Order: sequence, then structure tokens, then C-alpha cells
Amino acid sequence: MKLRSIILICSVCLFAACSGNRKPIDMTTTETKNKNQYETGTITEKTLSSTARFPGQLKPFEEVNIFPKINGFVKKLYVDRGTIVKKGELLITIEAPEMESQLQAANSRYLQAQENALASKEKYRRLKEAAKEPGSVSPLDLDNAMARMKADDAMARSEQSNVASIRNIQDYLNIRAPFDGMIVQRNVSPGSLVAPGKGIDQPMLVLQDISKMRLEVFIPEDYVDKVDLNQPVKFTFNAMPGNEQMAKISRSANSLGSMRSEAIEIDIQNKNGQLKPGMYAEVRIPMLSGAKSLLVPNNAIVRSTEREYIVTVKSGKAVLIDIKEGLARNDSTEVFGNLKAGEKIVNHASDELKEGTPIN
Repeated sequence: MKLRSIILICSVCLFAACSGNRKPIDMTTTETKNKNQYETGTITEKTLSSTARFPGQLKPFEEVNIFPKINGFVKKLYVDRGTIVKKGELLITIEAPEMESQLQAANSRYLQAQENALASKEKYRRLKEAAKEPGSVSPLDLDNAMARMKADDAMARSEQSNVASIRNIQDYLNIRAPFDGMIVQRNVSPGSLVAPGKGIDQPMLVLQDISKMRLEVFIPEDYVDKVDLNQPVKFTFNAMPGNEQMAKISRSANSLGSMRSEAIEIDIQNKNGQLKPGMYAEVRIPMLSGAKSLLVPNNAIVRSTEREYIVTVKSGKAVLIDIKEGLARNDSTEVFGNLKAGEKIVNHASDELKEGTPIN
């Protein structure tokens, strides 16, 4: 019994001695050391490529939606989709029975006014002849006859103008081509009721001039001042791969549209008729020499549903700078924003990195 007590006491003393020499394990050291350590890089500035690629779309050089000027029914249709027409060629004839009635009524009023004018003129002539005999005709009667003659003559001229006006309106029943081109849409048939329309209404016909085309390209706002308008552009249509063409920029809008871009146009002759409105092309726009761009690694850009930004490092703290992306390369992307070349940025940043976070 005594021996067992001695062994127990010795074991307790030995355990206490060993425990006193041990130190607690620091479980947070590694986490604290790595918490604020991020991979960083710098913003580089390089000369912009001599050209930039943008999508373009072909538009007809001229296009018009053809509506009637008056209400009526389509009497005869002389063209269909795909018909080539010349300027002034008759496209549609419209009939409006009430127009004929209006013309007949206007003619009747004109004839009546003309007869009244002739009668007034004859009466004035007779009174003037009779007035040669002193006292036979009073001066007041002669003046009244002259006034009546002038009034009836004016009325006859008015009715004549009314007849001419109705005849001009009748000519609206003949719809003619305003320029050379091709009919690309036909939305009416003989017997259709037609009326003057607005831009949102469906036209009777759509006429396009496709002998000459406009290649429309939208240049983003950040590239507007870098485009060289004097150099020719090269373009390839998606429908004709490998067939690269070249032409000069014909005109520019000189204003930014709703998408914050400027439209430029390139006129293209469609000699063989292969080009069709709506065709897409890849256009290489020449840039001014010496134009430079700011580039950042692709992994430095943070994209969210609300914004695009990169994280710069200023005074050892994170600063979030909103950007807009430009041309993308294999490992870098052109960016636009309140940035400078040589600034320190965080690579592989995420939206968990907040403004003001210390960066080692």
C-alpha cells in the first residue's frame, strides 16, 4: 500500500515538471502574417496598335418607306419585292371615288364663276359705252359695275385655282419612285385600304438604293480622338471571309449617340450586287501614330453587376478606381479611368477587398 502511494506521488510530480516547460502553440501567427499580403503589379503604358478592330454593318445608301398621301384603295400594283425601279417610275395606282366627285364639283363652280365674270365684264362695257352720252349713266352705277366685274373675275380665278389644286391632289393617286433602287418590301395588294401613315406604321413599299452602300461603324467614346480619318480602313465581311477590301472614311457624325459612341460611314460601290444591307463586317480602323494606352493584367480587373474597377495601392491602403475596358490582349486589357502609368495595383483582386484595406 505504501509502495503504491509512493509511485503515484512520483508520477504526479513528473507530469507537473514536464507541463511547466511547455509553451502554448500560436495558432494565429500564420494567418496574421498572410492576411494583408497581396500580389501586386503596376499599370503599364504602351503605344496603341496602329489599328483597332470594330464591328460594322452595311446600310443602303438611300432608303424610304412609301406611304400614300391620301386615303384610298390600291387599284393596281406594278412592282413586287426585288423589282428594280427607276426614278419617277409608277409603282402603285390608288383609286378614291370621292376625289372624282370633288373634281366635278370644283369644275362646276369654276364654270359658274367664269360665266358670272363674263356677264359682269359685258355689263360694265355696256355701261361705259352708254356713259359717253352725258347724263345717261350715273358715275355711281359705273363704279358699282366696275367693282362687280373685278369681284366676279377674282372669284373665277379662285375657283380655277381650286380646280388645279384638286387635280394636283388627284396626282397623289399615282405613287412614283423617288429615286433609282430596289423594292425590298411589299405590304399591300390590290384592293387594300391605305392611308397616310407615320414612321411607326407599316408602309406600302420599302425602296432602297443598293447600288451604293454605307458601312456604318460605331467608335467608342474613348477612341474617338484617336481615329485617323485620313487613312484608309480595311474590312472583311463575315459572309465573304478572306476577301479583304479597303476604302476611306466618307463621313463621321461628330457627335456621340445614346451608346456613347460616334458613328462613322464608309461608302462602298456595290457594282456586282453581292453586298446586301444588314451584312456584318470586321473593320480595322487606323489610329493616330503615337497614341498610347494604359494596360493592366486581365486578372486585376474586378467585375460586378454594378461596376468595373481595379484596386490601386496608395499610402499602403487599397483604393478602388472605376474603369472602362478597351481592347483586350492575351494577358492584358486596355483600361480608361483616373489612372496613371506606373501606379501600383493589386492582382487577383476580388470584391471582398474593401476601400482602405491595408496592403503590404
